Amino acid sequence: MNTIQHTPRILVFDSGVGGLSVMREIQQRLPDCQYLYASDNAAFPYGTKSEDELIARVDKVLHALLQHIEQGYGPVDIIVVACNTASTLTLPHIRSHFTQPIVGVVPAIKPAAIHSATKLIGLLATPATVARPYTHDLIREYAGNCTVISVGSSELVHLAEQKLRGETIALEKIAAIVAPFATAPRAAELDTLVLACTHFPLLQDELRQCLPGTIQFIDSGEAIARRVAFLLHQPPPVSRTDLRHCHLALFTKATREVELLRAALSNFSLEKVDIVAC
Repeated sequence: MNTIQHTPRILVFDSGVGGLSVMREIQQRLPDCQYLYASDNAAFPYGTKSEDELIARVDKVLHALLQHIEQGYGPVDIIVVACNTASTLTLPHIRSHFTQPIVGVVPAIKPAAIHSATKLIGLLATPATVARPYTHDLIREYAGNCTVISVGSSELVHLAEQKLRGETIALEKIAAIVAPFATAPRAAELDTLVLACTHFPLLQDELRQCLPGTIQFIDSGEAIARRVAFLLHQPPPVSRTDLRHCHLALFTKATREVELLRAALSNFSLEKVDIVAC
């Protein structure tokens, strides 16, 4: 791949707003790129869909998004599928149907196993990710010497969406969801927690209030940012600079929730919103 001469244009894609946690890590590493964040909110959430449904949906939406972006803003240089479910089930298909480099999300089980001193780690994910054979394979391959406590929650995904819309989040709900990490055998030895859904880093402050302070949280965001920088041949910044380019959020359906998200989107330098009905 040749080094890109123009300002790199990065498309971050998810069914909801969880991918913003990934985009934030990429922005910190590559502050001078142009960012386009796309949420397929018309089909949210992805975790309830079959593999065939999801492949067809992601293919259709990405084609529509790229056409809209290229006509109005220019070509996209790289696509980040910032969704564990979509990454696991659709990457082989979309990599064969799109010319851009495509980066997916993998639960950060390998770095968690390396980091953990006690070899007792937690996995916080959606129920679908917890149950998926792909996840079990990652645990066997990279955390075979660890005990893994897995907790699956769809409610946390919705709580993260609500938080970004400015709604108050009840800590009691989060505490109840993560309670198994405190009651499992050897729970006091738990020192590392994998946030295996891109929505969950958005609730990191709340999760810290509900779990012992000794637990280290690990997610895939930093690794994805490094991978994007490598593929774009972009060195890390010497110092942080302001994001100076036009950044755009795209949704596949106009809803009241999208309007409520505008304040949160501006915190990610996403000042403009386009609707790409799909």
